[in-house]
Amino acid sequence: MKGNLATMVGKHMNSRFDPHYQSTLAEAVTLSGHGVHTGLPSVLTINPAEPDTGIIFIRTASNGEKKSFRAVSSETGATELSTTLGTGELRVETIEHLMAAINAYNLDNLRIEVSSNELPILDGGSWSYCTAFEKAGFVNQKVKRKFILIKKTVRVESATGFAEFEPFDGRRFDVSIEFATPVIGKSTFVFDCEPEKFKDQISKARTFGFLKDVETLWAAGMALGSSLENSIVIGTDDKVVNPDGTYYENEFVRHKLLDAMGDTALAGAPIIGIFRSFRGGHSLNAKLVKALLQDASAYETKEF
Repeated sequence: MKGNLATMVGKHMNSRFDPHYQSTLAEAVTLSGHGVHTGLPSVLTINPAEPDTGIIFIRTASNGEKKSFRAVSSETGATELSTTLGTGELRVETIEHLMAAINAYNLDNLRIEVSSNELPILDGGSWSYCTAFEKAGFVNQKVKRKFILIKKTVRVESATGFAEFEPFDGRRFDVSIEFATPVIGKSTFVFDCEPEKFKDQISKARTFGFLKDVETLWAAGMALGSSLENSIVIGTDDKVVNPDGTYYENEFVRHKLLDAMGDTALAGAPIIGIFRSFRGGHSLNAKLVKALLQDASAYETKEF
């Protein structure tokens, strides 16, 4: 390992932040909205937590029943159109946008209370979480942070794409997509993880979908909370329907990268290495994290 830790994990916007140590928020933040798939109201409170707590989601039902989920690969449920923790009646869906911001901001310990089975979609990316985190502030804790250091390439494939981890002195995401529709086409985005860069370059990238698929999704109980405020919609004429267009050039691939940052956070610790994918998605990301953790020779858990 050639680089120093500050270089590998990225500069933090809090100059007093020490990447060697665990961190949490200075105070709780609450956000509310509705789920992008369920369309149901959802209130989310993100609380500071003690060292070595990890990221814990607490789903509270209307009758007061509570169920907790650790944000780790072993608790992953469905991964078709989003990433879910749990498989029962009480679960937590569409966690990837929050987990991406948690990953980018190097947060280790949080207790996250959720009033519904799905997190609110908010802006469709991670921007709302970034601004909430910055408003709350960050606290370094007096316990060393553990990292997952990639030691060899781990790769998984689908019929049309792949995802892999490779050794690297940093936290890099290299994501490529390819769609038949010309408005998306084929594009690549490479991102070296830093909080400020994540907020500026990635966090506003929204989920996207096709107008031709809307009725099918609705019939399946999906995308019931999708709107032009939280999603990019591509019309039957292969043009973006949203009046203001896209926030970024290549917003589509940036959103896929955002998703990958959230999904790979379920490894349970920051990953030092390259994540690379082509035509990936939630299911392939989840499969890759599981493959990594099942191969003890592929990684090392390390403090610096």
